[in-house]
Amino acid sequence: MFVWGPYIYLLIPAILLSLYAQFKISSSYKRYSKIRSQSGLTGAQAARALLNSNGLYDVRVERVGGRLTDHYDPGARVVNLSEDVYQGNSLSSVAVAAHETGHALQHASGYFPMQLRSSFVPIANLGSGAGQILIIAGLFIPSFSWLLEFGILAFSFAVLFQIITLPVEYNASHRALVLLEEGNLLGGEELRGARSVLNAAALTYVAAALAAVLTLARFILIARGRSDD
Repeated sequence: MFVWGPYIYLLIPAILLSLYAQFKISSSYKRYSKIRSQSGLTGAQAARALLNSNGLYDVRVERVGGRLTDHYDPGARVVNLSEDVYQGNSLSSVAVAAHETGHALQHASGYFPMQLRSSFVPIANLGSGAGQILIIAGLFIPSFSWLLEFGILAFSFAVLFQIITLPVEYNASHRALVLLEEGNLLGGEELRGARSVLNAAALTYVAAALAAVLTLARFILIARGRSDD
């Protein structure tokens, strides 16, 4: 009942954008995963070459399970690449590997938005989980309406985390394209293909941020409606 309750229409734009983003990343990744890079380098080799060219010899490149589970671990200083990306030599594999390398460069250079996002991880995780539980409790237990307000405050940190993530991801993609071009790993049409993959991936973060903002707006409107009753 809460899921389909008041102001559910606010989430429609986020749902539509999310579906479109998933379609774009799936279609773009699939399309360019069939095109072999002229360099012939795998994602792992491309990441290693880019890291070395920027003096990051101590950052490891490792493989992880799953599909599109690629990420950079700043604590361990590891570029983690999914199986397909790690061993694949397609444009998609090289583009994704370069993007994660971009995060490693952000970390090494002290890129402020990345530092800010990292500091928000614990409170964002708490706000995303506990915040919604408190909100639901506040809605169903009128005598504890303060739980609703406290839950909204907690959830707002999770929303802020999603917003901070946007410049971090877009900057990593920009760095990736510059690295690939300057390192002569990709060029011409290949770069356009890599840009298509990275832009599609970035759209998923935009959809997540929009969903978080609209969900927060919905909670606030519900809370105001309760206070007016």
